[in-house]
Amino acid sequence: MRRRWYNLVFIGFASAALFLSACSGNSNKKISDDIEIPEEIFGDDKPLLISQEAMEDIIDNISSPVEMAALLKSTGVPFSQKLLASTNRIDKLNTNFKQALNLGVYGCDLGYLNMYEKTGSVINNMTAIKSLANELRIGQFFDFNTIKRLATNNENLDSLMYISVSSFNNMDEYLRQANRGNISSLIVTGMWVEGMYLATQVAKGAPEKEVVERIADQKLVLNDLILILKNYKSDANFADLVKEIERIKKAYDGVRITYEMGEPEAKEVDGMLIIVQNDKQHIDISDETLANIITVIEDVRNNIISL
Repeated sequence: MRRRWYNLVFIGFASAALFLSACSGNSNKKISDDIEIPEEIFGDDKPLLISQEAMEDIIDNISSPVEMAALLKSTGVPFSQKLLASTNRIDKLNTNFKQALNLGVYGCDLGYLNMYEKTGSVINNMTAIKSLANELRIGQFFDFNTIKRLATNNENLDSLMYISVSSFNNMDEYLRQANRGNISSLIVTGMWVEGMYLATQVAKGAPEKEVVERIADQKLVLNDLILILKNYKSDANFADLVKEIERIKKAYDGVRITYEMGEPEAKEVDGMLIIVQNDKQHIDISDETLANIITVIEDVRNNIISL
């Protein structure tokens, strides 16, 4: 299951290359391979424009905070406040880079809090989010009074989750239309790293198969994140962040993902006939690789929240 949240022109080319590669040959089992992005495609001075369609394609592959939190809760693992980033450090986030990256972190934590119905803690989390959003001049996308009211009543969880996700979606669209894609990319990265941190910490204590496979599946996202961030590599902060994400990518080298082509199936959806390709994904990840991923993600995440 995927969520819509967020082309570079290169994306279309890379996707086509992947498709043609997957369709060639006689075997019906394919191995996912990394695509190396030529460095010369990224300008040193002026970033490439990232279209809405391309960002949506990229984020389609990223587990949303609510989706990840729902998966963690379904394992029966209890809520843990100590996993969340402290909201007592807002004053130390004194640059747009720090603010945007940590806004993504708090946004992910918000999904975790909502899913476990910790409505009391949502207030502190939303206060931090509102403060950072105001500093980034995007606070208009948060109806704080409504969110605060809903957060005091567990029966309004669905509405609270909807408004929370809707606020971030609207904010992201505005940033991209205002040519502030650098801010949007940082928010997305912060959310992804925090979501992976929560998942890996749960897997550390209770390595449920579905959680471990979701962690391994995120290998497919790393090239996209690096692609987005490298677009702003002329900024030293972005260059450093790329190195951090590349550390995570390196930890994923031991993850093997293969696809087995299944038979297409005709289905009726909303009165329309569609064809669904029933491909199967197979994931192979050793305990050693998982342990390495857990360690590296924890380190990268802690570096982000200590900026």
